[in-house]
Amino acid sequence: MRSVTYVANNDVTLLESGSTYLPALLEALNEATQEILYETYIYAEDETARAITAALIDASRRGVKVRVVTDWFGTGNRVACRLGEEFAAAGVHYRMFNPWFRRGAARSHRKVAVVDNEVAFVGGINTNDDMLCDYEPHAPLPAPRWDFAVRVRGPLVDEIHREAQAQWARTGHLPLGRRVKLFKEMRKKPPAQGEHPMRAGFVVRDNLRNRRTIQRAYLQAIGQARKRVLMATPYFAPGRKFRDAMCKAARRGVDVCLLIGVGEFRVQDAVAASFYRELLEAGVRVVEYRKTQLHAKVAVVDDSWATVGSSNCDALSLFINQEANVVVRDARFAASMAKQIEHGIADGVPVGLEDLRKLSWIRRCGHETAYFLYKLTMRIFTIGYA
Repeated sequence: MRSVTYVANNDVTLLESGSTYLPALLEALNEATQEILYETYIYAEDETARAITAALIDASRRGVKVRVVTDWFGTGNRVACRLGEEFAAAGVHYRMFNPWFRRGAARSHRKVAVVDNEVAFVGGINTNDDMLCDYEPHAPLPAPRWDFAVRVRGPLVDEIHREAQAQWARTGHLPLGRRVKLFKEMRKKPPAQGEHPMRAGFVVRDNLRNRRTIQRAYLQAIGQARKRVLMATPYFAPGRKFRDAMCKAARRGVDVCLLIGVGEFRVQDAVAASFYRELLEAGVRVVEYRKTQLHAKVAVVDDSWATVGSSNCDALSLFINQEANVVVRDARFAASMAKQIEHGIADGVPVGLEDLRKLSWIRRCGHETAYFLYKLTMRIFTIGYA
């Protein structure tokens, strides 16, 4: 299992939601001269998606090699097939990840873009409109979806580019011999470049060499926390080790605050609620975000560790799906990320033990039943979930 390898001298910029992310991404796509690698889980049919499609097609027509990977399930068969036809007509290379679940249950939940091996984007933001619900595409949101990504310049882009190229190769019809060779190549670690400002690492989760890499990054950071742990996630259903790490940190005096998105899926809300008593009794602060759809997968530990990416804190992301996060060791970046999470906490609704005591026995039983069914389902697809 690989640990996080930090590379020095990077410029990592935090981008909040589509209103900031989209202009930065389009600028990079429009300036591309050689190559674009683009991955997304959801590729919608709204104005935002059409703007990105137009930029990718324009780049291809001016001679840029453009490769696009979308997840078949996240995007949907009809939209994915239509995209394939549109991209093919414009010379854009396009592949769907795991159509019809032919390679098992895993989905590519990654959101990655690399342009000319000079600038990369990694985060949780899909190719869709901020003001439209992503699970009901025509339903408007009360406020822009709350999400984050980062723009990366510097040595770390090489590793992101290498991983994006490998993902493109894996998505195609790759002979066994080439797959073995690719696996060996990807095991090589990039050289560390010293203890300098804006150190950052790129961590991915897959079902080969990096099965628990993202969870391990979280556990190491939480285990070493001395002051605070701020975490925002749309879905909360991690395994026992993850929950124990949060509780132990709170018990030793660390300010641990979990900001959870609610109101998207009732069953998912019930699963998360089944953990509230355990967390609250250990001293973890739990806050529910109800302002709009929370899609951010971010965390800050103490004053210098922060992560932004696609991985939720649940079994699907930590044990099954393919994910990609950037971890940053930099005080200024961590302070910026912490400020954003604190704003989200201020907009949320705190949950207390007294709130749990007021719940009817039917609601409490519903939470436990939801968790039991979730746990049983996850055990079917993965080993080690608890």
